[in-house]
Amino acid sequence: MRPVARSFARARREFCIAVAGGLAGTGSHSFARVGRAKAALDVAAIERNRVVRLATGFLQRPPVTITAFRAERSAGGTHDFYSEGDYWWPDPANPNGPYIERDGITNPDNFVAHRHALIQFSVQMPALAAAWHLTRHEPYARHAARHLRAWFLDPATRMNPSLPYAQAVRGRVTGRSWGIIDTIHLVEVARAIPFLQAAAVLSVDEHAELVRWFADYLRWLTQSTPGTQERDAQNNHGSCWVMQVAQFARFTANRDLLAYCVERYQGTLVPTQVASDGSLPLELKRTKPYNYCLFDLDALATICQILSTPDIDLWSFQLADGRGLERALAFMFPYVAAKETWPYPPDVQYFDQFPVRQPSLLFAGLAYDQSAWLELWRKLNPDPQVIEVLRNYPIRQPVLWV
Repeated sequence: MRPVARSFARARREFCIAVAGGLAGTGSHSFARVGRAKAALDVAAIERNRVVRLATGFLQRPPVTITAFRAERSAGGTHDFYSEGDYWWPDPANPNGPYIERDGITNPDNFVAHRHALIQFSVQMPALAAAWHLTRHEPYARHAARHLRAWFLDPATRMNPSLPYAQAVRGRVTGRSWGIIDTIHLVEVARAIPFLQAAAVLSVDEHAELVRWFADYLRWLTQSTPGTQERDAQNNHGSCWVMQVAQFARFTANRDLLAYCVERYQGTLVPTQVASDGSLPLELKRTKPYNYCLFDLDALATICQILSTPDIDLWSFQLADGRGLERALAFMFPYVAAKETWPYPPDVQYFDQFPVRQPSLLFAGLAYDQSAWLELWRKLNPDPQVIEVLRNYPIRQPVLWV
Protein backbone atom coordinates (compact mmCIF):
# COMPACT_ATOMS: atom_id res chain seq x y z
CA MET A 1 0.00 0.00 0.00
CA ARG A 2 1.64 3.22 -1.13
CA PRO A 3 0.75 6.56 0.40
CA VAL A 4 -1.61 8.66 -1.58
CA ALA A 5 -4.01 11.23 -0.28
CA ARG A 6 -7.05 9.25 0.73
CA SER A 7 -10.34 10.67 1.86
CA PHE A 8 -11.81 9.68 5.18
CA ALA A 9 -14.85 8.30 3.36
CA ARG A 10 -12.68 6.00 1.28
CA ALA A 11 -10.66 4.89 4.30
CA ARG A 12 -13.85 4.14 6.18
CA ARG A 13 -15.32 2.18 3.27
CA GLU A 14 -12.17 0.08 2.83
CA PHE A 15 -11.85 -0.59 6.52
CA CYS A 16 -15.49 -1.58 6.92
CA ILE A 17 -15.08 -4.11 4.13
CA ALA A 18 -11.88 -5.43 5.68
CA VAL A 19 -13.34 -5.95 9.14
CA ALA A 20 -16.81 -7.12 8.15
CA GLY A 21 -17.90 -9.83 10.52
CA GLY A 22 -17.61 -8.02 13.82
CA LEU A 23 -14.92 -6.51 16.00
CA ALA A 24 -16.01 -6.37 19.63
CA GLY A 25 -15.61 -10.08 20.17
CA THR A 26 -12.19 -10.38 18.58
CA GLY A 27 -9.24 -11.31 20.70
CA SER A 28 -5.71 -11.63 19.43
CA HIS A 29 -4.81 -11.40 15.80
CA SER A 30 -1.59 -10.97 13.91
CA PHE A 31 -1.19 -10.56 10.20
CA ALA A 32 1.96 -11.18 8.23
CA ARG A 33 3.22 -8.49 5.96
CA VAL A 34 2.10 -9.04 2.40
CA GLY A 35 4.77 -10.75 0.34
CA ARG A 36 6.86 -12.02 3.23
CA ALA A 37 6.82 -15.23 5.19
CA LYS A 38 6.00 -14.70 8.83
CA ALA A 39 8.87 -15.45 11.20
CA ALA A 40 8.20 -18.41 13.47
CA LEU A 41 7.95 -17.65 17.17
CA ASP A 42 5.96 -19.58 19.76
CA VAL A 43 5.06 -16.64 21.98
CA ALA A 44 2.73 -18.72 24.17
CA ALA A 45 5.49 -21.19 24.99
CA ILE A 46 7.96 -18.39 25.68
CA GLU A 47 5.56 -16.52 27.93
CA ARG A 48 3.69 -19.26 29.79
CA ASN A 49 5.88 -19.62 32.90
CA ARG A 50 6.36 -15.89 33.28
CA VAL A 51 2.67 -15.08 32.91
CA VAL A 52 1.50 -17.82 35.28
CA ARG A 53 4.02 -16.76 37.92
CA LEU A 54 2.92 -13.14 37.74
CA ALA A 55 -0.80 -13.87 37.67
CA THR A 56 -0.60 -16.29 40.58
CA GLY A 57 0.93 -13.54 42.68
CA PHE A 58 -1.72 -11.06 41.55
CA LEU A 59 -4.50 -13.36 42.79
CA GLN A 60 -3.63 -12.18 46.29
CA ARG A 61 -3.97 -8.47 45.47
CA PRO A 62 -7.42 -6.85 45.57
CA PRO A 63 -8.38 -4.19 43.03
CA VAL A 64 -7.41 -0.66 44.03
CA THR A 65 -8.86 2.22 42.03
CA ILE A 66 -8.37 5.97 42.05
CA THR A 67 -11.12 6.43 44.66
CA ALA A 68 -8.73 5.03 47.29
CA PHE A 69 -6.53 8.12 46.96
CA ARG A 70 -7.79 11.59 47.72
CA ALA A 71 -6.43 14.25 45.39
CA GLU A 72 -6.74 17.41 47.47
CA ARG A 73 -5.53 19.74 44.72
CA SER A 74 -7.86 18.32 42.07
CA ALA A 75 -10.62 20.54 40.68
CA GLY A 76 -12.62 17.37 40.04
CA GLY A 77 -14.39 14.84 42.21
CA THR A 78 -13.62 11.49 43.81
CA HIS A 79 -14.13 9.54 40.58
CA ASP A 80 -12.10 11.88 38.37
CA PHE A 81 -8.58 10.81 37.45
CA TYR A 82 -6.06 13.43 38.54
CA SER A 83 -2.34 13.84 37.94
CA GLU A 84 0.14 16.69 37.87
CA GLY A 85 2.58 17.62 35.12
CA ASP A 86 5.84 15.79 35.66
CA TYR A 87 8.31 18.45 34.69
CA TRP A 88 6.86 21.40 36.61
CA TRP A 89 8.54 22.81 39.71
CA PRO A 90 8.24 25.70 42.17
CA ASP A 91 9.76 28.90 40.84
CA PRO A 92 12.83 29.76 43.00
CA ALA A 93 12.18 33.43 42.31
CA ASN A 94 8.52 33.12 43.34
CA PRO A 95 8.06 30.01 45.53
CA ASN A 96 4.35 30.62 46.07
CA GLY A 97 3.63 31.49 42.45
CA PRO A 98 2.88 29.41 39.36
CA TYR A 99 5.15 26.47 38.71
CA ILE A 100 7.83 26.62 35.99
CA GLU A 101 8.91 23.87 33.60
CA ARG A 102 12.16 21.87 33.72
CA ASP A 103 11.77 19.55 30.74
CA GLY A 104 12.69 15.95 31.46
CA ILE A 105 13.23 16.38 35.19
CA THR A 106 10.41 14.80 37.20
CA ASN A 107 9.23 16.61 40.32
CA PRO A 108 8.90 13.90 43.02
CA ASP A 109 6.48 16.02 45.07
CA ASN A 110 3.75 16.04 42.42
CA PHE A 111 0.60 13.94 42.89
CA VAL A 112 0.98 10.57 41.17
CA ALA A 113 -1.22 8.21 43.22
CA HIS A 114 -3.95 7.93 40.57
CA ARG A 115 -1.40 7.31 37.84
CA HIS A 116 0.32 4.61 39.88
CA ALA A 117 -3.00 2.92 40.63
CA LEU A 118 -3.84 2.90 36.92
CA ILE A 119 -0.44 1.43 36.06
CA GLN A 120 -0.83 -1.33 38.64
CA PHE A 121 -4.28 -2.13 37.26
CA SER A 122 -2.80 -2.34 33.77
CA VAL A 123 -0.03 -4.63 35.02
CA GLN A 124 -2.33 -6.98 36.90
CA MET A 125 -5.57 -7.31 34.93
CA PRO A 126 -4.02 -8.15 31.51
CA ALA A 127 -1.64 -10.62 33.17
CA LEU A 128 -4.61 -12.38 34.76
CA ALA A 129 -6.42 -12.47 31.42
CA ALA A 130 -3.30 -13.80 29.70
CA ALA A 131 -2.92 -16.51 32.36
CA TRP A 132 -6.55 -17.55 31.84
CA HIS A 133 -5.96 -17.66 28.09
CA LEU A 134 -2.91 -19.91 28.52
CA THR A 135 -4.18 -22.22 31.28
CA ARG A 136 -7.99 -22.01 31.40
CA HIS A 137 -7.64 -21.82 35.21
CA GLU A 138 -10.81 -19.94 36.16
CA PRO A 139 -9.53 -18.07 39.26
CA TYR A 140 -7.40 -15.94 36.92
CA ALA A 141 -10.43 -14.92 34.87
CA ARG A 142 -12.60 -14.32 37.92
CA HIS A 143 -10.02 -12.03 39.49
CA ALA A 144 -9.53 -10.14 36.24
CA ALA A 145 -13.29 -9.54 36.21
CA ARG A 146 -13.11 -8.19 39.79
CA HIS A 147 -10.64 -5.56 38.58
CA LEU A 148 -12.89 -4.58 35.70
CA ARG A 149 -15.93 -4.20 37.94
CA ALA A 150 -14.00 -2.04 40.39
CA TRP A 151 -12.56 0.30 37.76
CA PHE A 152 -15.49 0.64 35.37
CA LEU A 153 -18.75 -0.65 36.89
CA ASP A 154 -19.00 -0.30 40.67
CA PRO A 155 -20.58 3.09 41.49
CA ALA A 156 -18.43 3.37 44.62
CA THR A 157 -15.04 2.82 42.98
CA ARG A 158 -15.35 3.40 39.23
CA MET A 159 -13.36 5.98 37.29
CA ASN A 160 -15.21 8.54 35.19
CA PRO A 161 -14.71 8.10 31.40
CA SER A 162 -13.05 11.47 30.84
CA LEU A 163 -9.73 13.09 31.72
CA PRO A 164 -10.17 16.84 32.22
CA TYR A 165 -7.96 16.98 35.33
CA ALA A 166 -4.87 15.08 34.18
CA GLN A 167 -1.41 16.67 34.29
CA ALA A 168 -2.55 19.82 36.04
CA VAL A 169 0.06 22.47 36.78
CA ARG A 170 -0.16 24.30 40.07
CA GLY A 171 -0.92 27.96 39.63
CA ARG A 172 -1.52 27.55 35.90
CA VAL A 173 -4.16 25.00 34.78
CA THR A 174 -6.46 22.45 36.41
CA GLY A 175 -5.78 19.95 33.62
CA ARG A 176 -4.13 19.71 30.21
CA SER A 177 -4.50 17.74 27.01
CA TRP A 178 -1.03 16.28 27.63
CA GLY A 179 -2.57 14.26 30.46
CA ILE A 180 -4.45 12.04 28.03
CA ILE A 181 -1.25 10.05 27.61
CA ASP A 182 -1.80 8.77 31.16
CA THR A 183 -4.52 6.40 29.91
CA ILE A 184 -2.30 4.52 27.46
CA HIS A 185 -2.39 1.93 30.24
CA LEU A 186 -5.99 1.16 29.36
CA VAL A 187 -4.98 -0.01 25.87
CA GLU A 188 -3.91 -3.47 27.00
CA VAL A 189 -6.83 -3.63 29.42
CA ALA A 190 -9.24 -3.13 26.52
CA ARG A 191 -7.27 -5.68 24.54
CA ALA A 192 -7.61 -8.22 27.34
CA ILE A 193 -11.35 -8.01 27.96
CA PRO A 194 -12.49 -10.15 24.97
CA PHE A 195 -10.24 -12.99 26.17
CA LEU A 196 -12.47 -13.37 29.23
CA GLN A 197 -15.62 -14.07 27.24
CA ALA A 198 -15.01 -17.81 27.12
CA ALA A 199 -14.70 -17.85 30.90
CA ALA A 200 -18.21 -16.42 31.35
CA VAL A 201 -17.05 -14.37 34.34
CA LEU A 202 -18.89 -11.26 33.14
CA SER A 203 -22.61 -11.13 32.56
CA VAL A 204 -24.03 -9.88 29.29
CA ASP A 205 -25.07 -6.67 31.04
CA GLU A 206 -21.64 -6.19 32.58
CA HIS A 207 -19.93 -6.60 29.23
CA ALA A 208 -22.33 -4.11 27.71
CA GLU A 209 -21.49 -1.66 30.49
CA LEU A 210 -17.78 -2.07 29.80
CA VAL A 211 -18.36 -1.35 26.13
CA ARG A 212 -20.41 1.69 27.12
CA TRP A 213 -17.61 3.01 29.38
CA PHE A 214 -15.07 2.83 26.57
CA ALA A 215 -17.54 4.27 24.08
CA ASP A 216 -18.11 7.22 26.42
CA TYR A 217 -14.37 7.71 26.80
CA LEU A 218 -13.92 7.53 23.04
CA ARG A 219 -16.53 10.25 22.65
CA TRP A 220 -14.61 12.46 25.08
CA LEU A 221 -11.27 11.70 23.43
CA THR A 222 -12.55 12.60 19.98
CA GLN A 223 -14.95 15.47 20.72
CA SER A 224 -13.62 17.38 23.73
CA THR A 225 -11.17 20.27 23.40
CA PRO A 226 -8.40 18.43 25.32
CA GLY A 227 -8.98 15.36 23.18
CA THR A 228 -8.66 17.15 19.87
CA GLN A 229 -5.63 19.07 21.13
CA GLU A 230 -3.92 15.80 22.02
CA ARG A 231 -4.86 14.33 18.66
CA ASP A 232 -3.05 17.19 16.96
CA ALA A 233 0.16 16.86 19.00
CA GLN A 234 2.99 16.12 16.59
CA ASN A 235 5.15 13.80 18.70
CA ASN A 236 4.56 10.66 20.77
CA HIS A 237 1.46 12.27 22.29
CA GLY A 238 -0.25 12.21 18.90
CA SER A 239 0.83 8.61 18.38
CA CYS A 240 -0.52 7.58 21.77
CA TRP A 241 -3.84 9.28 21.03
CA VAL A 242 -4.22 7.17 17.89
CA MET A 243 -3.10 4.03 19.72
CA GLN A 244 -5.75 4.55 22.38
CA VAL A 245 -8.54 5.48 20.00
CA ALA A 246 -7.71 2.55 17.72
CA GLN A 247 -7.86 -0.09 20.46
CA PHE A 248 -10.90 1.40 22.18
CA ALA A 249 -12.64 1.64 18.80
CA ARG A 250 -11.83 -2.00 18.10
CA PHE A 251 -13.27 -3.03 21.47
CA THR A 252 -16.44 -1.02 20.90
CA ALA A 253 -16.72 -1.96 17.19
CA ASN A 254 -16.58 1.68 16.10
CA ARG A 255 -15.70 1.30 12.42
CA ASP A 256 -15.72 5.02 11.71
CA LEU A 257 -12.99 5.65 14.28
CA LEU A 258 -11.00 2.62 13.17
CA ALA A 259 -10.98 3.99 9.62
CA TYR A 260 -10.08 7.43 10.92
CA CYS A 261 -7.08 5.97 12.77
CA VAL A 262 -5.87 4.29 9.58
CA GLU A 263 -6.07 7.64 7.82
CA ARG A 264 -4.39 9.41 10.74
CA TYR A 265 -1.49 6.95 10.76
CA GLN A 266 -0.90 7.23 7.02
CA GLY A 267 -1.63 10.89 6.53
CA THR A 268 -0.25 12.44 9.71
CA LEU A 269 1.87 10.26 11.98
CA VAL A 270 4.32 8.83 9.47
CA PRO A 271 4.71 12.04 7.39
CA THR A 272 5.27 14.29 10.42
CA GLN A 273 7.35 11.99 12.60
CA VAL A 274 9.63 9.80 10.48
CA ALA A 275 12.66 11.40 8.82
CA SER A 276 14.26 10.19 5.60
CA ASP A 277 16.90 8.21 7.53
CA GLY A 278 14.25 6.61 9.73
CA SER A 279 14.98 8.72 12.79
CA LEU A 280 12.28 10.44 14.86
CA PRO A 281 13.43 14.08 15.04
CA LEU A 282 10.60 15.23 17.32
CA GLU A 283 11.75 12.72 19.93
CA LEU A 284 15.48 13.20 19.38
CA LYS A 285 15.26 16.87 20.29
CA ARG A 286 13.80 16.11 23.73
CA THR A 287 15.79 15.73 26.95
CA LYS A 288 15.06 11.99 27.00
CA PRO A 289 15.69 11.14 23.33
CA TYR A 290 16.49 7.45 23.79
CA ASN A 291 13.43 6.64 25.88
CA TYR A 292 11.11 8.78 23.76
CA CYS A 293 12.26 7.17 20.52
CA LEU A 294 11.60 3.71 21.93
CA PHE A 295 8.26 4.85 23.34
CA ASP A 296 7.07 6.37 20.08
CA LEU A 297 8.15 3.35 18.07
CA ASP A 298 6.22 1.11 20.45
CA ALA A 299 3.12 3.26 19.99
CA LEU A 300 3.44 3.30 16.19
CA ALA A 301 4.02 -0.46 16.04
CA THR A 302 1.07 -1.11 18.32
CA ILE A 303 -1.11 1.02 16.05
CA CYS A 304 -0.09 -1.20 13.13
CA GLN A 305 -0.80 -4.31 15.17
CA ILE A 306 -4.27 -3.06 16.13
CA LEU A 307 -5.35 -1.80 12.72
CA SER A 308 -3.75 -4.13 10.19
CA THR A 309 -5.92 -6.68 8.45
CA PRO A 310 -5.18 -8.93 5.49
CA ASP A 311 -6.62 -6.17 3.28
CA ILE A 312 -5.30 -3.08 5.08
CA ASP A 313 -1.66 -3.73 5.87
CA LEU A 314 -0.17 -0.77 7.69
CA TRP A 315 3.12 -2.63 8.12
CA SER A 316 3.83 -2.29 4.41
CA PHE A 317 2.70 1.33 4.25
CA GLN A 318 5.41 3.80 3.31
CA LEU A 319 5.62 7.24 1.80
CA ALA A 320 6.81 7.83 -1.74
CA ASP A 321 10.34 8.51 -0.44
CA GLY A 322 10.42 5.22 1.51
CA ARG A 323 9.66 6.60 4.95
CA GLY A 324 7.70 4.18 7.09
CA LEU A 325 7.82 2.10 10.22
CA GLU A 326 10.24 -0.46 8.85
CA ARG A 327 12.82 2.23 8.20
CA ALA A 328 12.23 3.73 11.65
CA LEU A 329 12.76 0.38 13.37
CA ALA A 330 15.86 -0.28 11.28
CA PHE A 331 17.28 3.09 12.36
CA MET A 332 16.76 2.41 16.06
CA PHE A 333 17.58 -1.30 16.23
CA PRO A 334 21.40 -0.96 16.42
CA TYR A 335 21.05 1.33 19.43
CA VAL A 336 18.71 -1.09 21.16
CA ALA A 337 21.11 -3.97 20.51
CA ALA A 338 24.14 -1.92 21.64
CA LYS A 339 23.09 1.16 23.58
CA GLU A 340 26.72 2.22 24.03
CA THR A 341 26.73 3.20 20.34
CA TRP A 342 23.93 5.78 20.87
CA PRO A 343 25.30 8.93 19.15
CA TYR A 344 22.93 11.42 20.78
CA PRO A 345 22.89 12.89 24.30
CA PRO A 346 21.84 10.43 27.01
CA ASP A 347 18.48 10.88 28.67
CA VAL A 348 18.53 13.19 31.67
CA GLN A 349 16.74 10.53 33.74
CA TYR A 350 16.38 6.73 33.62
CA PHE A 351 18.78 6.27 30.73
CA ASP A 352 20.26 3.17 32.36
CA GLN A 353 16.83 1.56 32.74
CA PHE A 354 16.18 1.17 29.00
CA PRO A 355 15.70 -0.75 26.78
CA VAL A 356 13.17 -3.24 28.12
CA ARG A 357 11.28 -5.83 26.12
CA GLN A 358 9.99 -3.30 23.60
CA PRO A 359 6.84 -4.60 21.89
CA SER A 360 7.87 -2.90 18.65
CA LEU A 361 10.66 -5.46 18.30
CA LEU A 362 8.18 -8.31 18.54
CA PHE A 363 5.41 -6.86 16.38
CA ALA A 364 7.75 -5.56 13.69
CA GLY A 365 10.03 -8.57 13.90
CA LEU A 366 7.09 -10.79 12.99
CA ALA A 367 5.70 -8.42 10.38
CA TYR A 368 9.02 -7.87 8.61
CA ASP A 369 10.44 -11.37 9.18
CA GLN A 370 13.39 -9.99 11.14
CA SER A 371 14.78 -12.80 13.27
CA ALA A 372 17.43 -10.53 14.83
CA TRP A 373 14.73 -8.21 16.16
CA LEU A 374 12.83 -11.17 17.61
CA GLU A 375 15.93 -12.62 19.22
CA LEU A 376 16.74 -9.30 20.85
CA TRP A 377 13.14 -9.01 22.09
CA ARG A 378 13.49 -12.38 23.83
CA LYS A 379 16.64 -11.26 25.66
CA LEU A 380 15.31 -8.00 27.09
CA ASN A 381 13.70 -7.54 30.51
CA PRO A 382 9.93 -8.16 30.32
CA ASP A 383 9.13 -7.04 33.87
CA PRO A 384 10.88 -3.82 34.92
CA GLN A 385 10.05 -2.63 38.42
CA VAL A 386 10.83 1.08 38.16
CA ILE A 387 7.48 2.86 37.95
CA GLU A 388 8.72 5.47 35.47
CA VAL A 389 9.85 2.68 33.17
CA LEU A 390 6.51 0.90 33.48
CA ARG A 391 4.82 4.17 32.66
CA ASN A 392 6.49 4.20 29.24
CA TYR A 393 6.02 0.47 28.64
CA PRO A 394 2.25 -0.16 28.49
CA ILE A 395 2.23 -3.30 26.29
CA ARG A 396 3.48 -6.15 28.49
CA GLN A 397 1.43 -9.25 27.61
CA PRO A 398 2.31 -10.32 24.06
CA VAL A 399 0.06 -13.42 24.14
CA LEU A 400 -2.87 -11.00 23.97
CA TRP A 401 -1.49 -9.49 20.78
CA VAL A 402 0.08 -12.14 18.51
